[in-house]
Amino acid sequence: MGKKSNGINAGARLVQRRATFAWRKAKIKSRVLKLKIKSDPLGGVSQANGIVLEKTQVERKQPHSGLIKCAKVQLIKNGRQVTAFLPGDGATKFVDEHDEVMIECIGGAKGRSKGDIPGVRWQVIKVNDQSLAALLSGKLEKARK
Repeated sequence: MGKKSNGINAGARLVQRRATFAWRKAKIKSRVLKLKIKSDPLGGVSQANGIVLEKTQVERKQPHSGLIKCAKVQLIKNGRQVTAFLPGDGATKFVDEHDEVMIECIGGAKGRSKGDIPGVRWQVIKVNDQSLAALLSGKLEKARK
């Protein structure tokens, strides 16, 4: 398309031009084609349940050092596997293999990973329908399942 239309009947042409050029914007294209929902393991929802496959550790990004405690989780709704961060001191003790956990977004910019945790976008908030925060603070004891 060349120059903008002008004149008495230019409105329809300008509307068509705007719609055509909107497809060049990545944000609009992504929203209309629902690419975020298609690529998102949780399918656009804020929280999801999964089964712990194994407990792992991830090395921090530079300039920090140390190992971050994580868990490989297989989602119940679609079978996808994600790595979820175990927040809090000693959270690893409360999560075992084959436990059912609830995960949510970790809250990094644009849905990405947060801070110095590489490639981890999710965090565990519940273990066997019990709040991980309550377990860590000692308000609850872990139930057998």
